[in-house]
Amino acid sequence: MKCRTSVLYLAVVAFFALTVTAQIRPDFSGRWTNEPETKATTTGDLGSGWGANFTIAQDASRLTVEYAFFARGDMQPPLKFVFALDGSETKNSVMMGRGIQVQTSKTAWEGDKLVITTAHSFENPANGQLMKSEVKQTLTLALPTSLIVETTRNGVLGGSPSTTRTVYRKL
Repeated sequence: MKCRTSVLYLAVVAFFALTVTAQIRPDFSGRWTNEPETKATTTGDLGSGWGANFTIAQDASRLTVEYAFFARGDMQPPLKFVFALDGSETKNSVMMGRGIQVQTSKTAWEGDKLVITTAHSFENPANGQLMKSEVKQTLTLALPTSLIVETTRNGVLGGSPSTTRTVYRKL
């Protein structure tokens, strides 16, 4: 009888531990707009890299970010990026300038924060060699209607690294 009670007790504790772990991970889904008083610090107005308005869709396995990059007259669809929430590598392609640029990303949960690390490959204009630049975006829900995106860009071609903090409100 004691053995059954102990097993039952352990099962209940494990269930609640899983439930608490699942609750730690917030749902970032929604339409978000930049708070007017938020200005990117350090390097102009780079902000989060997702523009002033974007939409996030999230399910158990992935996070999808979509935003308009081009003007209406450009007749281009919005940019769409999909990130696997299990930490596996994802690739997103963007048609910019003279060709397709492939971005490779990984996500990691740090408590209730989601960190998206994206590597961008490009050609060094001085010598033509392939280089990489890394961008890390940390998403935090300050409130159910307030999203903070802290974006860190490493220094490229001798430039200094920069970090910006952008606050969005849910529409």
